[in-house]
Amino acid sequence: MVVVVRKSNARNAAKLPRGLMLALAGTFGFLYLPIAVLVVMSFNASKTPFTWTGFSTKWYASLAGNDEIREGFINTMIVAVGSTIGATILGTLLAIGIARYVRSSLLEAYSLAPGIIPDLALAIGLLAMFSLIGMTLGLHSVLLAHIVFGMAFVAAVVIARMGQTDPSLEEASRDLGAGAVSTFFRITLPSLAPAIIAGALLVFTLSLDEFVIAFFTNGPDSPTLPIVIYSMVRFGVTPEINALAALLLLVSFTVVISAQRITRLTDAI
Repeated sequence: MVVVVRKSNARNAAKLPRGLMLALAGTFGFLYLPIAVLVVMSFNASKTPFTWTGFSTKWYASLAGNDEIREGFINTMIVAVGSTIGATILGTLLAIGIARYVRSSLLEAYSLAPGIIPDLALAIGLLAMFSLIGMTLGLHSVLLAHIVFGMAFVAAVVIARMGQTDPSLEEASRDLGAGAVSTFFRITLPSLAPAIIAGALLVFTLSLDEFVIAFFTNGPDSPTLPIVIYSMVRFGVTPEINALAALLLLVSFTVVISAQRITRLTDAI
């Protein structure tokens, strides 16, 4: 009787993965096939974006000579690097304060809210706040908005990591005579380093590709790269835009995979 049950379970187990694999293949095909077409057509020699006439890398070379794209790229990197630094510092301190000192579920929910609520609602709220205090819009306002947006993701990653660390190590360090600052740099920070790095990479990726918040909180004289792409796409998709999108995909995939591997390292330690 046991053998029959095992054979039945084995048959069900053999059938289930096939169905799941078909569904998974269909889902990935639906999601990533358009992206694959975009990358392939970025090497198209023709000016028509969806008519293949031959292989060429000239559209990647033409990106370097486009002043509008270069300006947008520089603005995007300024915002992405600045928001990564600011969000990582503030998000880490916020996570430590919530996990070690406050321990309030309500405060934790509020701290993670910027990463959960819709981007449109957050963008309108930030724009209203900037208008209320009389702040002019520009890269500085986009930077502040991305810090608010990104620190929630850093806090979420670091809080998850702190749930796996032993607080008695910090208590032992204090009992042995180390101060709060020394304990933070020698005990707390090294144990949280993988989560902090993973959160920083995540914020960098989100800031690099973010459009809605930047669109609402930016001024007319300092467009970021997603805004530049949006203004170009309104007049039609060109192979140059395909090449730019392919490069952004490469950077995003690289950073996301790095963050994922660091997160796995965090779980393993």
